[in-house]
Amino acid sequence: MAAAAGAARKRRPKTHFAAARAKRARGGGRQLEAGMRGILITCNMNERKCVGEAYSLLGEYGDLLYGPEQFSDQEERLSGSEREEDDDDDVEAALKKEVDQIRASTEQKLRRFQSVESGANNVVFIRTQGIEPENLVHHILKDMHTTKKKKTRVILRMLPISGTCKAFMEDMKKYTETFFEPWFKAPNKGTFQIVYKARNNSHMSREEVIKELAGIVGSLNPENKVDLNNPQYTVVVEIIKNVCCLSVVRDYVLFRKYNLQEVVKSNKEDAEQKPSSLTEEKNSKVVKPKVEEEEENSKEIKQEKEEEGELETKPKGNDMLTV
Repeated sequence: MAAAAGAARKRRPKTHFAAARAKRARGGGRQLEAGMRGILITCNMNERKCVGEAYSLLGEYGDLLYGPEQFSDQEERLSGSEREEDDDDDVEAALKKEVDQIRASTEQKLRRFQSVESGANNVVFIRTQGIEPENLVHHILKDMHTTKKKKTRVILRMLPISGTCKAFMEDMKKYTETFFEPWFKAPNKGTFQIVYKARNNSHMSREEVIKELAGIVGSLNPENKVDLNNPQYTVVVEIIKNVCCLSVVRDYVLFRKYNLQEVVKSNKEDAEQKPSSLTEEKNSKVVKPKVEEEEENSKEIKQEKEEEGELETKPKGNDMLTV
């Protein structure tokens, strides 16, 4: 009797398996981890709708830049023919071979865009395969900035993530020494700023991260200079739990901090400034949201400014600081 009661307690409810299947269907069975590349997206409370909007928007521009995503059934035909030839093989060996084939086929068929668990509320991470996240996102923002056509409702910011590593200072220093080279290693050079954001992480120091990364950029080429008004490059540092997400983006000021809701709004100064161009400082100022703008966008901007502490107006030390 006691054994039967114990077995009943151990039996999982059907709802558990239904929830697990739903989670896998959304891509939630995988989590953001070091080594991934993709696109980090912030939203306003509705993550499910955000994922849907992201797939639609990225699919539209992904097909435009890279052609339609294609899936070949060659792997299935190959595995089928091989199974017919191996009918006389040992059962265990045949089973192992089939499992290996399924695993290889799955790896080859990774979708171009796949949602994974980010580890933070109101943040969606779309893992990318076979594309350059920074080029795709810049193309999307450039088109939206030019056409002023709003394409999303719940997506706020869309940040390309070109590399990830463990969110520990030594790991970040070792990783960025190589990661920064395409933009900042001599003979390459440019003006830059660093923007930093940490979620569900308390062991990293904002000031230490900014100081160390700015020092690495400076060591790659002494001609790299900080520009907090209209930098050529913006180093994006997004830390979620124990994962550090990194990218180096262009036109961060012009494209309103890569905010899809803000970039489509009209602004007289936008007409005087072209994407990826260094112009007068007055053309790079970010216009504050108007009173009639949507409430959620205003809250997002206000929250970002509070979290960033408006540090761009208070540089310290050797000017190797950021927003």
